[in-house]
Amino acid sequence: MTDADTPGRADRPQYEAVIVGAGFGGMGAAIALQRLGIDDVLILEREDDLGGTWHVNHYPGLAVDIASVTYSFSFEPNPYWSRLFAPGAELKKYAEHVADKYHLRSQMRFGQVVEGARWDEDGRCWSVAIRGGQAVTARYLLTATGFLSQPQMPAIDGIEEFAGTVLHTTAWDDDVDLRGRRVGIIGTGATAVQLVPELADTASALTVYQRTPIWVVPKVDFPIPRPVQRLFARVPLTQKAARLANTALLEAMMVSAVLHYRQSRFLNAGAALLAKGHLRRQVRDSDLRRKLTPAYDFGCKRPTFSNHYFRAFTRPNVELETESIARIDADGIVTADGRRTDIDTLVLATGFNLWDVNFPAIEVIGRGGRNLGAWWRDNRFQAYEGVSVPRFPNFLTLSSPYSYSGLSYFTTIEAQMKHLTRLFRGMRDAGADTFEVTERANAEFLDQVTRLLGDSVFYRGSCDGSRSYYFNQHGEAAILRPTSTANALWEAGRFPLQDYAFRASPVPAAS
Repeated sequence: MTDADTPGRADRPQYEAVIVGAGFGGMGAAIALQRLGIDDVLILEREDDLGGTWHVNHYPGLAVDIASVTYSFSFEPNPYWSRLFAPGAELKKYAEHVADKYHLRSQMRFGQVVEGARWDEDGRCWSVAIRGGQAVTARYLLTATGFLSQPQMPAIDGIEEFAGTVLHTTAWDDDVDLRGRRVGIIGTGATAVQLVPELADTASALTVYQRTPIWVVPKVDFPIPRPVQRLFARVPLTQKAARLANTALLEAMMVSAVLHYRQSRFLNAGAALLAKGHLRRQVRDSDLRRKLTPAYDFGCKRPTFSNHYFRAFTRPNVELETESIARIDADGIVTADGRRTDIDTLVLATGFNLWDVNFPAIEVIGRGGRNLGAWWRDNRFQAYEGVSVPRFPNFLTLSSPYSYSGLSYFTTIEAQMKHLTRLFRGMRDAGADTFEVTERANAEFLDQVTRLLGDSVFYRGSCDGSRSYYFNQHGEAAILRPTSTANALWEAGRFPLQDYAFRASPVPAAS
């Protein structure tokens, strides 16, 4: 190790900030730091390129499930989306555009698997361990590893014995030709909703193994005409208006119908009726409709949009299987009732493991040796304003409990950028370079969100059987911030600075 790598020295850390993750969250954090004059930043990414989920995922049918005018940075609009719901490849290109415009590529290192980070109290810095390489030190650590970054592999007897092709949606092989194949797909979440119609178009036989049905509402999607794109480019206010209108719709669906369920049951019931009507229009078979209709309230599990998902099940080459899987053998899948289906291709759309390995996605050891993951699991998942945790100085967790606001991830990112900006300016005004949220502020925020979530569908509705990733192992719905997106943005720019303790280290920060 070099001198700069040695914990406890009085030397300045190698970097002012290390960001883990080069997706939109990590890039947003880097842009916020850049605006504060902090350019000595290292962005570590385990994949071979930037873009996060939009780099990793490229399965057939991949598209954003939030209108692109909203699913993008408000300060960096793209007037040239091809469709209202842009395909995944365009989101990847947009990520590349953001990285290039804000000169972030020079700060990125790819193929860097961060194994953990430890706070060095003597050196007042973070030591970040990288697999196969030397640790790096930084005054500030920001983890932007995403909410859906750790794939969930199904624990099914015999799955290792399957002799055919196995495709996980997060590791799709574009060279595999599925035409004429007998395909079995496990999972019916938002990813499967996009993928199933594509598989139905190519496979000779497709069996969809459903454990839990999903609420699906119509997708008002269409190509954006060139004249509209030119109008967005020439008069940005028109695109801002479109963004505002779409955000208002999402607010009604998520914040009012889901998070304010007690006060707005009629909105929740209306959303469920919309989804049921959509299903009835596309599926005439009453028994098939029954199998595709969720038994839990709208919003217990993340709903999604599609105009083709339900219709796919009416095709002669598609079979919906609701019996549980007993085992997988070399050539097929056997259900609990003893029936066997021959397949040559197994597609895993089994989602992500949030609560066991994703919060946090790396080992983080704070002041006094506190292990963040163990502490969350042994106590309660918590983070002040969804970004900071007591006893973890100079640390911001950007994919954290109670941080996700609304339905568009960019609302969350921009709220966190505002929080970071206010925090760092307040720290500088205090003549300090070290921050840590107080126990009092963290406890008060946890009490507040717990109280507000008491009105949500998660606790007032019927969520039994939803198997929703919103719920952790303690039975708490600890992902969503139970306020409006407007409130999240307002609080991010106005939270009391006294909620943090500031101090100055012996070694000054880089100017």
